[in-house]
Amino acid sequence: MRRAHIILLLCAVSIPGLAQVTTLTSFDKTDGRDPGYPAAPFVQGTDGNLYGTTVAGGTNDEGTVFEMTSSGKLKTLYSFCSQTDCSDGAVANAGLIQATDGNLYGTTAFGGDNNGGTVFRITPAGKLTTLYRFCTQLGCAEGVNPSAGLIQGFDESLYGTTSSGGGYGTVFKITTAGTLTSLASFDGTNGEDPAFGSLIQATDGNFYGTTISGGAYTACGNAGGCGTVFSMTPSGQLTTIYSLCAQPGCPDGTELFGGLVQGKDGNLYGVTTAGGANNYGTVFELTTAGTLSTLHSFDFSDGAYPEAALIEGTDGNFYGTTSNGGANGVAGTVFAITPAGGFKMLHSFCSEAGCADGTGPFESVMQATNGEFYGTTFAGGASSNCEGGCGTAFSLATGLAPFIETRPGAGNVGSRVIILGNNLSGATAVSFNGTAASFQVVSSTEIEATVPSGATTGTVSVTAPSGTLESNRLFYVRP
Repeated sequence: MRRAHIILLLCAVSIPGLAQVTTLTSFDKTDGRDPGYPAAPFVQGTDGNLYGTTVAGGTNDEGTVFEMTSSGKLKTLYSFCSQTDCSDGAVANAGLIQATDGNLYGTTAFGGDNNGGTVFRITPAGKLTTLYRFCTQLGCAEGVNPSAGLIQGFDESLYGTTSSGGGYGTVFKITTAGTLTSLASFDGTNGEDPAFGSLIQATDGNFYGTTISGGAYTACGNAGGCGTVFSMTPSGQLTTIYSLCAQPGCPDGTELFGGLVQGKDGNLYGVTTAGGANNYGTVFELTTAGTLSTLHSFDFSDGAYPEAALIEGTDGNFYGTTSNGGANGVAGTVFAITPAGGFKMLHSFCSEAGCADGTGPFESVMQATNGEFYGTTFAGGASSNCEGGCGTAFSLATGLAPFIETRPGAGNVGSRVIILGNNLSGATAVSFNGTAASFQVVSSTEIEATVPSGATTGTVSVTAPSGTLESNRLFYVRP
């Protein structure tokens, strides 16, 4: 289970027939500087490289921020606990985001003041600034120990959760300058411990998230509740839209370690870490009104105990990982599932001698703009300097084509939008749902565009020398 540290598609969706997993690198703590034990998803930077965190390794063995090329070359950008009493934070258990200002933002679960964790900003060059230290208010009213990543909302503020404090965890908003506002607190009945699943902001403007425990039902054996899915308005009004384990035996699953993803159909998709028909976890679909459908129950042979949020690929399928199970025992898997529940295991880890390809993928894969997926395993790999290996980074190729990604995913007419991609030099046109936009090519991997007058919600397109590239998600033009 969890490590102790811590527009509708009208065509049929089919799962790719071939999936090639390549181990890109093994993490290694040999020289007291390198990262170890990656436990968070990658984010693609505007420079085309991937950025991530580790819970250990680095100069002080308290975690790192690192950069990795798509070929697997690692570079440590920052080692946590480099300041007195770890005031800069320790144990980077969550992934990073790159905000529209070009900087990376994240959280540490520990360090800071009273070991309550931090929110930090780091430049792609590695200069770190601590924006907030938790548990500075009386009784840690603003929350303590953030273990989930941040998101950048439509208003360009950052939003996140704490796993405890303020009752049974909190939801907060923080500006990129470091001003924090507590928006909501969990009281057990509406959920408890929103630990590892990052929030999402859906197309209705509300935020959605998960809690590991709490809620209305206790049939899972947890007297404190079996977990919830919640919505929250931007002003902080919290509503439970589903409490897990509504039936004896928990066929709908229990324990929501991972967050959610909103599909192109507008529904929410996620995983439970336990419960289901075989008690190895489930994949589910949930309407924003609270109607849940179980799409798949894991049976160990196809994976067990999924802990990470799904992502929606450009082919309309959802991709995810399980931390355990699969063809090689307890090493975990990568899988794909259609919105209708068609399931395929794409890779079982520990398929190589000595588990050189890694074991225990605790976190989500991400799809880079070259069309390939990238992820990490918490352990395994070629290094012998960590018990069970220090973890790996891998790529997953399914034959999907390159695309572009917009940051943010919504904006007003006249607002600035960053477009990520590959081989963008020489681009001759950018359009928002068919409306031409003014733009500037910053580099081969980045374009800056302005949402044009008359633009409507839809796909963003870039005409590049290699052909026309489409965005992986709809861009929402706000009134």
